[in-house]
Amino acid sequence: MSLPSTYRRSESSMLEHQTWCNRGFEPTETSLANMVKAQGLVQKFKVTHLLSYLGRLNPIPIGVSKTDAVWLFDNVAFRSPNGLWQAEFVTAVFDARISTKFVEAVGDIAEKVGLSKGDKQEKTIEQRITPFLMEVLPGRRVDIKFGESTELRLGPGGRNGISSELKKLPDSSAGSVLNSVAEVPSGAGGLLKMTTFYTEPEGWAVISDVDDTIKITQTSDPVGILRSTFVADPTPIAGMPELYWQIKDIVTPSAPWFYLSASPYNLYPFLRDFTHRYYPRGQLILRDASWMTIPGLLSNLTLGTQRYKVDRMKKLYEWLPKKKMICIGDSTQSDPEAYGEMYRKHPEWIKLILIRKVADIAAIGTEAKNAAKRFEDAFKGVPREVWHVFEDPAECREQVQKVVG
Repeated sequence: MSLPSTYRRSESSMLEHQTWCNRGFEPTETSLANMVKAQGLVQKFKVTHLLSYLGRLNPIPIGVSKTDAVWLFDNVAFRSPNGLWQAEFVTAVFDARISTKFVEAVGDIAEKVGLSKGDKQEKTIEQRITPFLMEVLPGRRVDIKFGESTELRLGPGGRNGISSELKKLPDSSAGSVLNSVAEVPSGAGGLLKMTTFYTEPEGWAVISDVDDTIKITQTSDPVGILRSTFVADPTPIAGMPELYWQIKDIVTPSAPWFYLSASPYNLYPFLRDFTHRYYPRGQLILRDASWMTIPGLLSNLTLGTQRYKVDRMKKLYEWLPKKKMICIGDSTQSDPEAYGEMYRKHPEWIKLILIRKVADIAAIGTEAKNAAKRFEDAFKGVPREVWHVFEDPAECREQVQKVVG
């Protein structure tokens, strides 16, 4: 079986490629790709779409309409080198009117995960698949009210409908949380509220993976991914919520949490609700490469994760170079390699790496991911006291206390 050409010569671990081939991701990906192609979710030729190639330099941005959906993403505010507060604001704008092939898409997912026609769980699929089927709207600007009185204009977004930019913010104390609300016409929906968490330049911070680190996802099985994403109730890994709240008690209350996942941004509402329910609140950092494509979910979660995660951690380092980071991941993806690479780049920044050894990994044919040599290679040059592989989350509390203390 072949891999998508985008990934053939990437820096991803060969273990990812082996999983892709051995677990039958290609036929699942291909069938989903055919389904999406049939829906015809292609932008019509418009001047607005052409200008969106200019991103923030677009001279004629368009405001939000009543038929649009706006997403605001929670973020973390930090001090710039000159001492002023700032934060990266990310927004996305969609056409809330979804594809006419919606029923077909729901039925396709239901069939792949083994549901019978008319199963009541199709309602869950309908809710979760919607963000994958809404058309992105390039070139839109979004006005928000930050805090009690600050007005911010965000965007315009680029070709993928997303805008991302640093904005200067009013003063506040470390550990404080300020809310923002999108100012949109009546009828427009989406995620219209967001929070901004202020953190000091120094002290502790946590970077955590999501899938199979804190949430059961089954990232080594394509059908398992579809089932856990579109059908099953999101389930935390046993013992991980308790560990995370213990870590929050050990580090300072103003320590920020970053949930760095290879999941696509389409899953932001789903994952935000999950993390809010079970774990300390933090900023979700997701991939933006699969708007309007369900197959992108499989590629994003399984291929090229090391390069992606290192790239995002470089940005966090630029924001917070004086922080002391605790990095938590698992053995199903390239978390060990990504954290090891980042440590070798900035050994003064990362103080502790915790890797969950997924106990049932041998049952799905990828026991090589748990081999001792794999971890030794991934953490080459990293002091042994810095990294710890665990199966029982309870054993990590002592590691955290030792490092923080």
